[in-house]
This record gives sequence, structure tokens and C-alpha cells, in this order.
Amino acid sequence: QVQLVESGGGSVQTGGSLRLSCAASGYTYSTYCMGWFRQAPGKEREGVASIDSDGSTSYADSVKGRFTISRGDAENMFDLQAHDLKPEDTAIYYCAFGRAQVCTLTSGDYVFWGQGTQVTVSS
Repeated sequence: QVQLVESGGGSVQTGGSLRLSCAASGYTYSTYCMGWFRQAPGKEREGVASIDSDGSTSYADSVKGRFTISRGDAENMFDLQAHDLKPEDTAIYYCAFGRAQVCTLTSGDYVFWGQGTQVTVSS
């Protein structure tokens, strides 16, 4: 069982930045992928960014050029750096763990999920 804990959410004004972190534990897989998803009130969960075992990354069009997914300083940490935040970025952000070498921005690629962290962007 893989446990995921997100941190770093908060409230910022339009144009601000946040760094979300995900701490993963309990995994023994040599290959895996990680993703960040978000869900706004009344909307479906959507994929934001993903990173494969080889470090390849993918982004939703809505965040390209503003968000960066990366492995953190510690081996079990995964970050999402968000810049130039907009009110439409307001959502609960979830990190997710997939057991495949390559994952897309589709939620079905992921097996384990964190509890989420709230990001609120005010205009």
C-alpha cells in the first residue's frame, strides 16, 4: 500500500505562486509514475501534470508554461511548482501514484491517491 501526503496548498492572489509537495511512502516498485490532478467545485477531476520513471513530463494545456512537475530533493518527494496562478486554478489538488513506467493525465492510470490540498486563487 502506497501512502501519499500532499502539502503546500493555500490562498494566493492572481499572479502568485505556490509549491505543492507530495510525500510518498510504502512503495517497493522500481518503476512508477506520479501525477497531479485537481478538482474544482462542480467539475470533474482533471489531470494537471505527470512525470514518468524516466523523468518525462506531460502537462494539461491549461497549465503549460506555468506549472512544473519534478522530483523533490528527497527520493520520495514530488513537487508541483505553480506560477502565474489564475482564479480558474482554484481547486483541490491531488497527487497520484501509478505502477506503470509511463502514465498519462488520465486518472485510470493511477492506483493510489492522496487526500488533497486546497489551492485558492483570488482576483
